Amino acid sequence: MTKKKDGSRFDHLFSAAKTPLPTSETPPRTEASPTTEPLSKKSKSSDPDYMRTTVYLPKKLHRRLKSAAVDEEKEISEIVEELVANWLASRENV
Repeated sequence: MTKKKDGSRFDHLFSAAKTPLPTSETPPRTEASPTTEPLSKKSKSSDPDYMRTTVYLPKKLHRRLKSAAVDEEKEISEIVEELVANWLASRENV
């Protein structure tokens, strides 16, 4: 029978991740890398003002939408939100 070790087999990875690099190996900061951490944005999944929904799209249309989102540097959900808001507004004007 084998004796079980204390802790996890990943403990060495966790401790390595927590250990800071020696100053000689730390890359110098440039103007492009800010000295303060940016404020983290609240995710939509934890934001009570958002509701998750599922939409089925044909594969080709989804691929085009995904490509357009990358081109526009937007999330797909932002594009869909804008389109639905515009569609609802157009219905109110009828």
